[in-house]
Amino acid sequence: MQPMSHQMMGYDRAITMFSPDGRLLQVEYAKKTVKQGSTALGMVCKDGVVLITDKRIVDSLVVPESVEKIFMIDNHIAATASGIISDARVLIERAQIKAQQHRVTFDSPIDTLVIVKDMCNLKQICTQSGGLRPFGVSILAAGIDNEEPKLFETDPTGIFFQYNASVIGEGETEIEELLHKEYKKEMTIEDGLKLGVKALTMVVDKNFNVDRLDCVYIKTTDKIFTRVPKDKLSLILNEVKKKKK
Repeated sequence: MQPMSHQMMGYDRAITMFSPDGRLLQVEYAKKTVKQGSTALGMVCKDGVVLITDKRIVDSLVVPESVEKIFMIDNHIAATASGIISDARVLIERAQIKAQQHRVTFDSPIDTLVIVKDMCNLKQICTQSGGLRPFGVSILAAGIDNEEPKLFETDPTGIFFQYNASVIGEGETEIEELLHKEYKKEMTIEDGLKLGVKALTMVVDKNFNVDRLDCVYIKTTDKIFTRVPKDKLSLILNEVKKKKK
């Protein structure tokens, strides 16, 4: 007689129940949701941080400008997500409030790490409370703290790590390989944008165009959240496509 799988025995029914081999299956399912999400990547450059994402617009009737994939948490902090974006919105709005409360209370910008820890604390609570489900989203948070660019990745478990470059979502493995080969700490924001667009063209389908791109950078000099204009993205995308040919 075949032994019953853990799922059949019901270990994946409740978030608070460990399987016999020490796994929380609902959390693992949440991680799989992230891997099916649209691609997002971030890089720390010598002059700031950059976030590049695919908005995954699959319907030509959708207004591209209405799809927001990179969010401003404060002037000096940006975040993007992969997975269930409505879950991400809850975390982002909470982070925006926390950043503003910090400015009002202390008259200074909040550290990116404080924002990341607060997001992860809420995610972690949702892995050990009955009746809840884990957040089905990973978030990349990028910011400038004391003239230093920083990038963090959070996952559905509430774990976070600081990275020089990171990617979440569809095509994660292929883009990670590219980043290991081509990313350098001495890169400028301009170089980072080109590498990020190149990475997306590797994994996204042939219909990939500038309407699906969303890119933001924050420079260490001015610490201002800046969205890359569409005409500049078109130039970068065309340049990348020419080099591929």
